[in-house]
Amino acid sequence: MDKKNSPKNILITGGAGFIGSHVVRLFVAEYGDYQIFNLDALTYAGNLENLKDIEQAPNYSFVKGDITDAYFVNDLFSQINFDGIIHLAAESHVDRSISDPLSFVRTNVLGTVNLLNASLQLAKDNTDFLFYHISTDEVFGSLGREGFFNESTAYDPNSPYSASKASSDHFVRAYGETYGLPYIISNCSNNYGPNQFPEKLIPLFINNIIKNKPLPVYGDGNYTRDWLYVKDHAEAIDLVFHKGRKGETYNIGGFNEWRNIELTRLLCQLMDKKLGRKEGTSEKLITFVKDRPGHDLRYAIDASKINKELGWKPSVTFEEGLEMTIDWYFENQEWLDHVTSGDYLEYYIKQYQTQ
Repeated sequence: MDKKNSPKNILITGGAGFIGSHVVRLFVAEYGDYQIFNLDALTYAGNLENLKDIEQAPNYSFVKGDITDAYFVNDLFSQINFDGIIHLAAESHVDRSISDPLSFVRTNVLGTVNLLNASLQLAKDNTDFLFYHISTDEVFGSLGREGFFNESTAYDPNSPYSASKASSDHFVRAYGETYGLPYIISNCSNNYGPNQFPEKLIPLFINNIIKNKPLPVYGDGNYTRDWLYVKDHAEAIDLVFHKGRKGETYNIGGFNEWRNIELTRLLCQLMDKKLGRKEGTSEKLITFVKDRPGHDLRYAIDASKINKELGWKPSVTFEEGLEMTIDWYFENQEWLDHVTSGDYLEYYIKQYQTQ
């Protein structure tokens, strides 16, 4: 989608969530001639406090709704002629998918299909329409000690979460092939940064270190992930949406592979300095817990395609991004206390501690 065409109405689903809020903020700030619609159901991980700084912007509108409700989605699309959809709304936590797989099927598969169905008429009436679907590297399964995921890697999901995302990817491509719906898919590595709900490793451990609670590390801690700073991801999404080739897939990675235990130790070191604690204090909180089922050994993304075609590359190293992330959580303790006050997070942490 060419920036020169200046599409007016862009729908971003899941825009009150972690990644979505950064994408919404970027688009609202960068494209004053766009009207950005943020569609979010405001589940536990969706928080309008993430967007308080732009809520009064003239080119921003919030719409509360659930993409699993086909009647709602169809009605919304009949009222507003969207020029593009950036689809981020999803259930995204692997542990929760193991205990409640059906909720992941409903949101990630059925919700995506509802959006695809509603998009068909818009695409018929607008040759510049684009459905941009944001996915994960977890659809590719697990890597060994070497090698990387690229855009032609076969799908091999191992958790209900990754299976639901793989299914939604397939539906997007199927609608492209069957109905001619213009689409792009991107698969990203693990995101981290400001505003992330503290069920994920980095914000959970930051919160636990502050409160002197255990740091639950699965298995032997040697699971390896590629980490991507969320603001770099938002910039990549911007580039793909405006300059990516329709019908293509782009892998977005941070070129930052870390074993979980090494990441945890680095985080402990940085937090000890930040808190003025004696070096090694936070490392004593590390607790190895029973491994989760179907745990993938290693993810690593080959992001050379988006680099060569669109000129994107990460702007920060992992160490720089982690320092900025820690600083944000320290500067936003009220936000952290608010989102951790619910029953769910306490239950989640207790589950870790009893394993």
